[in-house]
Amino acid sequence: MMNISDTPIDPVANIPEPSKVNMKQRLLIIGVVVLVLVLIAGIVLSVISLSSMSDDQTGKIRDIFIIFMAIEFLVIGAALVVMIIQLAALINLLQNEVKPILNSTNETVSTLKGTAKFLSDNMVEPVIKMNEYLAGFKKLIDMINIFK
Repeated sequence: MMNISDTPIDPVANIPEPSKVNMKQRLLIIGVVVLVLVLIAGIVLSVISLSSMSDDQTGKIRDIFIIFMAIEFLVIGAALVVMIIQLAALINLLQNEVKPILNSTNETVSTLKGTAKFLSDNMVEPVIKMNEYLAGFKKLIDMINIFK
């Protein structure tokens, strides 16, 4: 069985090759161009067919188009209402759940900072001073031993 630590880590493994990226971009550009051309052709064909129809038929098509536009606006309005509700829920989440967590984290960091300062002043600094004095004393002893 292979452990996670046994597997080699390759940081470059997930980077796509440049040729694949270029190919995807080309396909996307070609798709967009084809979509735009189909849309333009549809508009031109619609204008030609509407101009050759009688006023009565054109009026019916116009009325149907207006109905579809009204339905589209209703769908867009409903989507906007849902989006506003979701935004309100997100703001509520940020204010009532994330903000207290951040405040608690700030308190913890402040406490940790004070603890580190206390330990530095009352434990680490005296130990360093004692090591300095011991090193100086050892050097003094070594110098006295040289003269003997």
